[in-house]
Amino acid sequence: MRGWSPLVEGFAAGKFNLVHLLKPIPVWMRYNNRFPVKIMAWAHTNGSGLVVGKHTDVTDFSGLGGKQIAVPFWYSMHNILLQYALRRSGLTPVIKGEGEAIAANEVNLRVMGPPEMPPALAAAKIDAYIVAEPFNALGELKAGARMLRFTGDIWKNHPCCVVCMNEDLTSTRKEWTQKVMNAVVRAAIYASQNKKEVARLLSKDGEGYLPVTEDVVERAMTHYDVADYGASKAIQHADWGNGRIDFQPWPYPSATKLIVEAMNETVVSGDTTFLSGLDPDFVAKDLVDYDYVKAALEKYPEWKNDPSVNPGDPFAREEVLAL
Repeated sequence: MRGWSPLVEGFAAGKFNLVHLLKPIPVWMRYNNRFPVKIMAWAHTNGSGLVVGKHTDVTDFSGLGGKQIAVPFWYSMHNILLQYALRRSGLTPVIKGEGEAIAANEVNLRVMGPPEMPPALAAAKIDAYIVAEPFNALGELKAGARMLRFTGDIWKNHPCCVVCMNEDLTSTRKEWTQKVMNAVVRAAIYASQNKKEVARLLSKDGEGYLPVTEDVVERAMTHYDVADYGASKAIQHADWGNGRIDFQPWPYPSATKLIVEAMNETVVSGDTTFLSGLDPDFVAKDLVDYDYVKAALEKYPEWKNDPSVNPGDPFAREEVLAL
């Protein structure tokens, strides 16, 4: 699948028992579409960035005025964080059709499948894109893209994709659900501790789960050096200690609450009236199933070794955003 819409549609049609979705998608599915989705765990933290084309002279967010930027889905962490940064930089996110005039203080957004982003940037059909890895690394290595900012350097250890199931399944197949979540937690621990090996396995030089070479996936998972990204200010909070991508499964309620609040400020295409009555505290309790993942985390305590986790208080945290 080359985009998020087919995955969402397939999950809603019952074609999949387990999916990973962009974190805001389950909010939209449960409270707008009334689909009984449950977030079961986080798939990874950080792991995204905003890259700009070599045809631009953009060096910071304020330089994005009048530009065209691709996002992977309206209901995505990428769209939320991009618009947060644009507003903080005095710019206005808009959604305009092809050929419509864009003011100097506006930034036009469009949805594009992640695999289409690097070639579109290389051809100057867009000026920038924000997406999850490995497409940022692919853009850097193959499309002349330059990393403007890592999203994990704006929102410390933010969730990106989440593991989801149909709520009916979690209530009728409890033993199976627990075994699945045990496997998810074990996989997260392994990925956290073996990023280079996992990069090879995922690449087309390994098991071929991703249609890109090992060097691209390894860069996507490990290359987060201040020596390379500090001068360009793609990394401005090196003291946060996170990686380019990290793996810890606990779905912090504080992050869910922040996302619901941010979704109310984010421009998207389509009806958003469902958001106006959503209570962040209610959503954090209703949308997420904490029981299965917590049982798995208690069985496999090595998850606390991920750099995104405070081992002294692993099940709670304070959200940190700074542009």
